[in-house]
Amino acid sequence: MKALGLNPYLPSWEFVPDGEPHVFDGRVYLYGSHDSRNGVSFCEGDYVVWSAPVDDPGNWRCEGVSYCKDQDPLNGAPYEGELPVIDMPSGTPENPHLLYAPDVAKGPDGRYYLYYSLDFTNVISVAVSDTPAGPYEFLDYVRTAKGAIPNVGRWFDPAILSEESGNYLYYGFAPKFRFPGMENIIFPGAMMVRLADDMHTIISDPVCVANGIDTAKGTGYEEHPFFEASSIRKIGDWYYFVYSSLQGHELCYGMARTPEGPFTYQGVIVSNGDLGYQGNELAVNYTGNNHGGLVEIDGEVYIFWHRQTHGTGFSRQGCADRVQIAEDGTILQIEITSCGLNGGPLPAKNTYQSYIACHLTEKNRSAVGHVVEPAPGEMFPKLPTEMPYITEEEDTDYEKGFKPYITNLREGAVAGFKYFVFDGDEKEIALELRGTGKVQVLLDSPDGEEVSSMTVGSAGWEERSEKLKKTTGVHSVYVKVTEGTVDFAAITIV
Repeated sequence: MKALGLNPYLPSWEFVPDGEPHVFDGRVYLYGSHDSRNGVSFCEGDYVVWSAPVDDPGNWRCEGVSYCKDQDPLNGAPYEGELPVIDMPSGTPENPHLLYAPDVAKGPDGRYYLYYSLDFTNVISVAVSDTPAGPYEFLDYVRTAKGAIPNVGRWFDPAILSEESGNYLYYGFAPKFRFPGMENIIFPGAMMVRLADDMHTIISDPVCVANGIDTAKGTGYEEHPFFEASSIRKIGDWYYFVYSSLQGHELCYGMARTPEGPFTYQGVIVSNGDLGYQGNELAVNYTGNNHGGLVEIDGEVYIFWHRQTHGTGFSRQGCADRVQIAEDGTILQIEITSCGLNGGPLPAKNTYQSYIACHLTEKNRSAVGHVVEPAPGEMFPKLPTEMPYITEEEDTDYEKGFKPYITNLREGAVAGFKYFVFDGDEKEIALELRGTGKVQVLLDSPDGEEVSSMTVGSAGWEERSEKLKKTTGVHSVYVKVTEGTVDFAAITIV
């Protein structure tokens, strides 16, 4: 029996954002950075790889640690060559540079090449493995045959494409302002260089393929300039360059007939707050940065993206949703859902953990904004009083010893699920709750038809069950607190 594909698609205890999915030999492999539960900065962990069969994409397995921070010579690993010059101290075992968003391609020799940047070192490193899951071994740094790194664009967030026509590396970072040490770097936007078949030697000058804020005026990128998070795919006859815009919460894309581009801006694929979807101006979830890529799995195309948990930007989880490609190759912005890789709505008659909610808002919808994300060195502020968020607590009955749930659902707060399909014979709904308050279950919108309601008054977890109004067809389901403050762990429909 196939596993249900849910969002997030990995277990609740796993935090792999910046997801780059690739299909190799009948399996989809996920490459990404690795956040921590209750993290205090981005990408605190070593790389891990997860994979799933293309005909059962809800059935993920962990392939283990694929690459560690201490394998890079800039973090102290042995290296016989001359290290690239970086504009910050080298890493140490006590304070290593962190592994930021990676990408992987199968090279012309049949081996697999992992590209990554160590946080803001302005260097792209390459590791290699005989298998897509790794483990990977450090190979070298991306630079010219003379050892130089061109001072055009920031060498950050690499994306790699290897095909018969050549090897193409995309990279870039284009902020509104210059961070210390970046004053003299040119930031045109997303850049591309060609690589030799050794997969690390630059053999062309950098060219801009998508405009950043300094060059976007008068171009298609003006309203959604390139910021970071390069991703490249070929689907059909088109090359798709996916990136995170300066807005931060959205993944946009450009299209070209060749990998050299330039890529013509086409629009937004996904926002992790559904901002802009069908004209929506109020976020349906708390937003943060976004990074992901397109992939074709068993005849369907999906966009992988990530969401924020714990009320902060540092414990991110991967999600995915299906996209539709029009005859002209374009993609309309999609809606974020709880369905993930399921291929359609989830069966209503089941038990679901609350953390698969794709809608999470407080009473004042206009206050649903960016999660807490202090800059390096800043004190971690308290979360906003009214913010509900996904978290967990120790519980040995759950995998890895942690029970996931949504906390701090105050009066007017809503947790929503898209979508369930009802047969019409479902009779009851049960919610696992904790706290004191009253709750409504609504269909189709946070102010939709009430199909059940219940009261809770317990310091511990309690399953409250009530009759469910007869319902048929496909619906979104919203759990809304109308009085008090509650935590919410699971929903069961029977």
